[in-house]
Amino acid sequence: MIPTAETTARVAPAPEPDGAHTLTVPMTVFFATAVGVMVMNLFAAQTLTGAIGLSLHLAPQYAGLAAMLPQLGYAIGLVLLVPLCDLLENRRLIVYTLACGAAFLAIAMLAESRVLFLVAVLLAGVASSAIQMLVPMAASMAPESHRGRAVGNVMSGLMLGILLSRPAASLIAGTVGWRAFYGLAALTDALVAVVLYLKLPMRTPGNQTSYSALLYSLWTLVRTERVLQRNAASAALVMGAFSAFWTAIGLRLVQPPFSFGMDGIALFALAGAAGAIVTPLAGRAGDRGWSRKMLSAGHLTMLVALAVIGVAGAGWAGFSAQAHPVMAIATLVLGAAALDAGVVTDQTLGRRAINLMDPAARGRLNGLFVGTFFVGGAVGAALSGAAWAMAGWTGVCAVGFAFTGFAFALRITSRSP
Repeated sequence: MIPTAETTARVAPAPEPDGAHTLTVPMTVFFATAVGVMVMNLFAAQTLTGAIGLSLHLAPQYAGLAAMLPQLGYAIGLVLLVPLCDLLENRRLIVYTLACGAAFLAIAMLAESRVLFLVAVLLAGVASSAIQMLVPMAASMAPESHRGRAVGNVMSGLMLGILLSRPAASLIAGTVGWRAFYGLAALTDALVAVVLYLKLPMRTPGNQTSYSALLYSLWTLVRTERVLQRNAASAALVMGAFSAFWTAIGLRLVQPPFSFGMDGIALFALAGAAGAIVTPLAGRAGDRGWSRKMLSAGHLTMLVALAVIGVAGAGWAGFSAQAHPVMAIATLVLGAAALDAGVVTDQTLGRRAINLMDPAARGRLNGLFVGTFFVGGAVGAALSGAAWAMAGWTGVCAVGFAFTGFAFALRITSRSP
């Protein structure tokens, strides 16, 4: 028989992990650290665009490419490379992909040509899609009864990497220059690749199909899998709210009464990362059958957080940040942490649901899930900029409310998590 898109999307379920390849606590910590390190390559450049533009003589309208191209490359990798997890032996694929990423980051560090630098960061972003090869690998090593906890623990590293990437890059670049950040990132990725080669088990998927049929099956999965549709849409919406806030918060913090510099914004981002502590808790809640309640609680938390952020940043309910600047910044930090907590709750439980679907399509399902919420983040960032220009901080909060409100409505109207 000639395999169709339907047959390539599903094969027999993978067996439970054996004792030698069970996801242990040290391996969980290492996986979380590895994905946290790798994801920094995608977001750190957002605070380095000014320095990179000056050094490489990029015109102001093109300086943002340094931050945009890694994420564009990541999206390309999700579509073209991550599905290979369902076709090729996983350990070799992950290690080779990450090693290539380290090489591209080293080229970016040394590049004197702006074209070479931009191509290098684009390809480094493509290689960073190894993140979404590693997360389903971790899920496959955990027994099904603890898979939500395992995914949550690994995702805590991912979210911490996203949240810490901006302050870390600012501190490194401010001390020894922006090239040092890319050099350190290249060295770290290379070391992680070596350890993964030594520690990961061999995992050969059971699919017997062609690469082209595998790519075509992505459309089949998007069209037919209701669990994927629901969880990816929800994740995209909350990521839109997250991106809207973090894209514009720097613009608000440089204004009175805060008047923060780069270091102050870095410390604010560091404090806001506290919301990631709920990630393993969300995973455990999913394992106990509480996904629906936890998702509703996460979205409600986000709505409350946005209201609090509006009070502190835009003076809602008559609050004056000028008269109470310390209270205002403390409230913004708490609101940021609560917003992040709601986002990671949604994404952790959504990813858990994805990893409990077809094991033979796990790589493609994770790629589609993450690719969708990156689209939501991009839309949120774009709308945030327009909202800031038109209505200031109130407009930014309105964008966040719209995204979160749609996510909440989507969840409460669905019959299953």
